[in-house]
Amino acid sequence: MPKDNASKPKLRDGVMKRGKTWSYVIRVTDPETGLSKPKWVGGYASEDEAKAARDEARVKARRGEYIDRNAITVGEYLDQWIEAHEVEIKPRTLASYRTMIRLYVKPHIGGMRLQAVRPATVSKLYRDLRAHGGEGGKPLGIATVTRTHAILRKAFGDAVLVDEILPSNPVERAKRPRADHAEPGAVWSIEQLRTFLVAVRRHRLFAFYRLAAYTGARRGELLNLRWSNVDLDGLRITITGSTGVVAGQRVEGTTKSGRSRVVTIDAETAAVLKAHRKAQVAEKLLVGDEWKGAEDGYVFATTLGEPIHPDSVGWLMTKTIRAYNAPKDGPRPAEPLPHARVHDLRHIHATALLLARVPVHIVAARLGHADPAITLRVYAHVVRSAEVSAAETFAAVMEETG
Repeated sequence: MPKDNASKPKLRDGVMKRGKTWSYVIRVTDPETGLSKPKWVGGYASEDEAKAARDEARVKARRGEYIDRNAITVGEYLDQWIEAHEVEIKPRTLASYRTMIRLYVKPHIGGMRLQAVRPATVSKLYRDLRAHGGEGGKPLGIATVTRTHAILRKAFGDAVLVDEILPSNPVERAKRPRADHAEPGAVWSIEQLRTFLVAVRRHRLFAFYRLAAYTGARRGELLNLRWSNVDLDGLRITITGSTGVVAGQRVEGTTKSGRSRVVTIDAETAAVLKAHRKAQVAEKLLVGDEWKGAEDGYVFATTLGEPIHPDSVGWLMTKTIRAYNAPKDGPRPAEPLPHARVHDLRHIHATALLLARVPVHIVAARLGHADPAITLRVYAHVVRSAEVSAAETFAAVMEETG
C-alpha cells in the first residue's frame, strides 16, 4: 500500500514544523567554494517566529552577512580567544586577562551562548559587578569594571571581524558605569622628593631612584635597562622594553606603547650613573666567578649581576621611608615623609615639568605616552593650574606695558 503522506510535515515557503518546534531553510553561499547550499535552522516556538527569522536571514544572505548558528558559549570562546592571543599579548597582560575573565565574566555569563549575548546582557553584567562583583559580594570598583569592558570589547570584536560568528559587537552598545578619570594626587612635594633621595643616597640602588625621579620612566622600564641603552656622554638613555611580574615570576616584554623612546638626562644624573657603573664593576671583581651578569648587563642588578625582581625596589622605597620617619638613633623628623610608591616618582616628574610650563608634547614623549592627549587627560588638574598662572602672567605683562 502507498504510504500516507498526509501526516508528514510539509515545507511551506522555507518553513516547516519538525517535532515540537519550527524550522526554516535558506540557501547560503559557501565563501570557500562559492557554491550555494541549503542551511536549516530550527528551535523556534511558533511558525511566525520561524518566518520572521527566515526573512531576516534571507536579507543577510543576499548581503553576504549571514552568520551560521553556533553553540559556543561565552566562556568557551574566551578560552579559545586567550589561547589564540598568547603570542602577541604581553605575559603580564595575559595573566591579567585570564584573572579578569575567571573572576568577573565566567561566573555571570560564561555559560551563555555567545550569539545570545545582547547589549542589555552586558549592561546588566556591569551593574551586577558594580553592586556585588567583588570579593565576598562587595561592590566592585569602577576601574575593574572598565578593564573588564575593555577585554570583552576586544574579544567580541574578534568574534565579529576575525571569527565571523557574530554579526555585530554587543559590547560596543552596552551601557557601562562611568566615572571621572582619577587624577594622580600630589603625594610628595619637590622638597620631600629631595629628602627621600638624600635618605636613600647611601644604598647601592640610589641611582635607580634618581633616574626614576629625573626621567619619569616606569619601574619596569628602568629594570629592563641595559648599559648599551645608556649614553653617558650624550646624556640620554634609550628605553626599549619593560619588566613585570606574572604569578610571582619576573618576565620581560615591550614597553607599554610597544615602542622604544629616547629620554634625555641631566649632567648630575649622568654622574650618578657613572658612579653606579663603577660600583657595579667593583662588585663583579669582588665575586669573581660567581658573577652571573651578561656581557650587556642590566644597569640595575643584584650584587651577583642578576636581574632585580620588580617588587624589590618598591619594598626598599617603603623601608627607606619608614627608617627616615622612625630612625633607630636620634630624634624623629619634624615633618615625616608620607608613604609613596615608585610610580609616584613618575607623577612628580610630570607634574613638575607641566607646572614649569614645559610643552605637553615634550612631557608626553618623556613619559612614553603614545599621544599627548593621554598626558592632558591624566594631568588635567596640573594643566588647569598652569592655565591660571598663564592668565595672571598675561595680565601682569599688560599692566607693565600699559
